[in-house]
Amino acid sequence: MSELDFEPFLLSFKLAGVTTFILFLIALPVSWWLSQTKCRCKPFVEAVVSLPIVLPPSVLGFYILYALSYNSPIGAFFDETFGIKLVFNFTGLVIASCFYSFPFMVQPLQGGFETLNKNMLEASYIAGKSKFQTLVFVALPNIKPALLTALIITFAHTVGEFGVVLMVGGSIAGETKVASVAIYEFVEIMDYTQAHIYSGIMLALSFSVLLGVYLFNLRHNKRIGVA
Repeated sequence: MSELDFEPFLLSFKLAGVTTFILFLIALPVSWWLSQTKCRCKPFVEAVVSLPIVLPPSVLGFYILYALSYNSPIGAFFDETFGIKLVFNFTGLVIASCFYSFPFMVQPLQGGFETLNKNMLEASYIAGKSKFQTLVFVALPNIKPALLTALIITFAHTVGEFGVVLMVGGSIAGETKVASVAIYEFVEIMDYTQAHIYSGIMLALSFSVLLGVYLFNLRHNKRIGVA
């Protein structure tokens, strides 16, 4: 049996970490707005945000690849202006992962914000706090389970992504060959031993992440007296 190569796992964790950080910054104001707004366009925005959940990864990956390729206006602009290529590299993986994992960050945060006591928010505004201060210092500390769920599920979902990653990044060792792509390649060459090992590690990590989230939420609910 060949020696286990940890590089695809490290690349997967790096991708998931960067994506989760970026999405938190983007999703926080979006989820806050969705939880507070009464705008008629809210269902439309929610549908757009949730689209990656139901859209086949190959379809989403194709459109992202098309939009970021060298022949597209966006891809050509970044290539000619900044010398940055947006496909078949780590940058492309981050962009694609942000699109694909966006709803997994937005929806838990939005759900958490919607459960907040409105009187608590009004009291913050009356005390002279701005909307930003209310969001950061009042709302966020009171939705810890939802916040943890959003961060961990987004991270875990990005680690396990395959279709969009393969479409946009391909399989370049040390650059875009994440763990899910490595498993696919082992199956292609019928190296089922390595495929089992890689898949087993991914399964154990995914289960541990989910178990940790549910245990935290259970303890939090018991602490605040929720059945």
